[in-house]
Amino acid sequence: MSSLRRFLLVSVLSALMLVNFIAALHGYRSSMVEAENLFDQKLTAMAVQLSSVPLRTTNNAPAPDDENMVFQLFNQDGKLVWHSVHAPDQYIAANEGFSENNFNGYRWRTLSYFNFVNGHRIMIAERVDLRYQLAESVILQSIVPVVLVLPVAGLLIWLIIGHGLKSLAILAGILRRKAADDLSAVDVGHAPDELMPVIDSVNSLLRRLTASFDRERRFSADAAHELRTPISAIKMHLHNLRDEYGKDDESLLNLDRDVDRLAHLVEQMLLLHRTTPDHYPAKFEPISLAALTREIIADRYTDFVSKDQSIELFGDDGEVNGDRFALGILIQNLLNNAYKYTQQGGAIQVKIDTLKNAVRLMVIDNGPGISAEAQARVFERFYRVGGDRHSSGVSGCGLGLSIVEHIAELHNARISMANGEDNTGLVVSVEFPLATSTIELKRSITLTGYGERK
Repeated sequence: MSSLRRFLLVSVLSALMLVNFIAALHGYRSSMVEAENLFDQKLTAMAVQLSSVPLRTTNNAPAPDDENMVFQLFNQDGKLVWHSVHAPDQYIAANEGFSENNFNGYRWRTLSYFNFVNGHRIMIAERVDLRYQLAESVILQSIVPVVLVLPVAGLLIWLIIGHGLKSLAILAGILRRKAADDLSAVDVGHAPDELMPVIDSVNSLLRRLTASFDRERRFSADAAHELRTPISAIKMHLHNLRDEYGKDDESLLNLDRDVDRLAHLVEQMLLLHRTTPDHYPAKFEPISLAALTREIIADRYTDFVSKDQSIELFGDDGEVNGDRFALGILIQNLLNNAYKYTQQGGAIQVKIDTLKNAVRLMVIDNGPGISAEAQARVFERFYRVGGDRHSSGVSGCGLGLSIVEHIAELHNARISMANGEDNTGLVVSVEFPLATSTIELKRSITLTGYGERK
């Protein structure tokens, strides 16, 4: 059963019903025995009373009855001298004392009693079915309230269990409201003893996670320092070698490209680790996507100029709640992808639209595009379309879109990819949750700029 509260309710009610049933069954059987004894005592008292009545020896008028009880009175000679109206002429009881016999179409409880004082014998009988009906009605009046009170007991048990599980609900609420970067210990207050092992285990897990994340942050910082320093030294030595062997030396040119690729890979790996949602200490604030995009395009103006590419930004202001640094990296990577893989003299568009419940950022280019099969894998780490021998000849490490995906996840955004019109170019869309009302931009701009693709 998925609900602990329902499990406890059903279990307690089942146990309560079982105990009540056993108790009621035992009480019913005991009560029936007691009722039988009471009815038999009543028959005995009536038999003693009737046997002592002075009668004439013959022609006694039959006594009226209610068909539920009959009697016969015999004198010392064994002659029937008095009887009730519905009593038969023959003996209604064959044995001395109590017995059960059938006559007049019913089962009767009979008593044969002999009065030693006057020699009279009285036989008296009472219908068995009526005795049981009367006894059962009395017993059921005491059992029915027990059955009817079960719903009330169920409601009380439900409320009591709910109160007992209140601390568990408080713990669940605290954990639900915790931010991804909040690894502080959980304090439920006056928690019951049964819940303390769970709280201690959760706090122990949070302490281990804190230590693990601290180790990863230290590793990231150390790796950034230890990796960037030798790469910078290699670049310096390459510069000296170019002065010695000439700038056109093919080996040095290849080595220079490989070092640049290595430096790019290191930066992307560190950035990928830094932007992971579980690690990144985001500082959310209202951000204008249009303004941020303009800044990034302006910073990379010379890159777009170098390939004679045009870029357009138009649409809404696109205000979202986000982290400025992370959103800047997302836009940079999308634009860098478009820049690197769009041909010389190509066109790039950035559209920002305010939808009903989201703000959509679209980066559109007229480059070679990506096949549908490859689109399903481009967000994988280190995956590049065509591998290291991409048809464009552009170097890359296959981490750019993984970083974009991490940042989108950090902002609860949804990212999608499709080919452009006429199956040419690529359209990458990122839909962010709507923050506030947006402002319509009154102008569009044409610049040249920058980006990165896997």
